[in-house]
Amino acid sequence: MKEAIVSKGLKVEIVDSPIPKPHADQVLIKVVVSGSNPKDWKVPELRNITGNVGDDIAGIVQQVGEDVTEFKPGDRVAAFHQITQPHGSYAEYAIAAQHTTFHIPRKTTFEEAAAIPLAAMTAAVGLYSHLGLPQPWTPATEPTPLIIHGASSAVGAYAVQFARKSNIHPLICVAGRSRPYVETLIDSNKGDLVIDYRDGDDAVVEGLRKASAGSKLLYAFDATSEHNSYVTVSKVLSEGSKIAGVLPPNNYEFPPGVSHSLVLVGNVHTTQKDIGFVYFRYITRALQEGWFKAQPQEVVPGGLGGIQKALEDLKAGKAHAVKYVFRIADTEGVV
Repeated sequence: MKEAIVSKGLKVEIVDSPIPKPHADQVLIKVVVSGSNPKDWKVPELRNITGNVGDDIAGIVQQVGEDVTEFKPGDRVAAFHQITQPHGSYAEYAIAAQHTTFHIPRKTTFEEAAAIPLAAMTAAVGLYSHLGLPQPWTPATEPTPLIIHGASSAVGAYAVQFARKSNIHPLICVAGRSRPYVETLIDSNKGDLVIDYRDGDDAVVEGLRKASAGSKLLYAFDATSEHNSYVTVSKVLSEGSKIAGVLPPNNYEFPPGVSHSLVLVGNVHTTQKDIGFVYFRYITRALQEGWFKAQPQEVVPGGLGGIQKALEDLKAGKAHAVKYVFRIADTEGVV
């Protein structure tokens, strides 16, 4: 099979590799579309790890391990591949654990499905495990202001959708040029709004304070975690508040009374398997019911051959409210 290997310098080599075999609790998936994430350039560049770094799989089950009960060959699925492990999504075939694999409804395209796994699970883990917010099936019964910084990112957009299902309002979202996209996700009738970070940090702080309308701000999900986003947000958080981020803060000490935690979505493969199992299955239902929608996608030309340019663009910050996805059949040499 064809497989893309990414190394430092964001060099991508398309190689011929044997088709992997699933272990007892794994699923072998013929990849139709692979998604991508910012970590895909960070792993080779910042951690100097060479390999198939793709983790968002959408395709058709080819083979299952002997302990797999939910899936069979021919099923349309999406899956979250275990980060830094072999047999990722940048290939004709990929391996995923059965508990991080989920069925996709007939109306959901492979392109849409490939935009979901890692980012959606990051949102779920952040909201419900780290911030301890009400689950969608036991929704909030009183106003619960929630700041979501980076609401147009994939993680942020999925956090908005989950939070709405949990009846968490007002959603105080921070976004930039993709503000119109975020406005399609929120419910202004329940006080949700978007603050434009391009107005400057002071304006964002003032906007956050005004949006709180005097209520305590106890919850924040920082889906940006760069460019001092956590500094800005922490200025308005109340005593006893929680902020969850997707990247570690850069030499910053949070104010007393503000608890910060780092969302490590890879833990759904190790210490947090239950939340991974439950929420991936819930996503299937959410897609079927129509209240959960994939972030818009941009199909990168060339299949696996387009990965290098896409990763370079991700590193340069060119992706705005869009997921780069790759149709494997578009790869040169794939039959």
